Amino acid sequence: MTTSIFQYSKPKVIQALRFHFISRKEIKYLMIFVNVFALFSAGLFYAKVISPFAFLVSSVLWIILMIVGWFVMPQLVYLRSPLFKDSIQATLTQDYFGIENNRSSKQWAWPSFSHWVESPHFFYLYFDSARFFLVPKEAFEGDRVHEARKMLSQYIG
Repeated sequence: MTTSIFQYSKPKVIQALRFHFISRKEIKYLMIFVNVFALFSAGLFYAKVISPFAFLVSSVLWIILMIVGWFVMPQLVYLRSPLFKDSIQATLTQDYFGIENNRSSKQWAWPSFSHWVESPHFFYLYFDSARFFLVPKEAFEGDRVHEARKMLSQYIG
């Protein structure tokens, strides 16, 4: 059994949410499409096929989509989740992963998770492709990070 108490760091959570969004297939495809569209419209503008106004509109749309994806979406998710502002106790046992704060507690049996992903600062415990729980690595001191990684590998997917 591994137990740790942690608090989230806002900049690290925002970066983790960006990582999650960018790793999703539909976001990758949207970014590729938007960038190809921007390059295509720049080529058409250079060839004088479209007007400067049309190029300006396509450029503004590109900028807006990039700002929304990089800044707005992660901020909204962070602000909507009160859990990111609490002190949390996480427990990993042979049977479940559990969290507890001063208001409530919740436990999930390991089969509740479809897979897990590791980034430089977090473990992402995925329920499905869109829902996940972030566990900061800094919650586990020293060799306990390796112990947590071992348990996640053993019990999830």
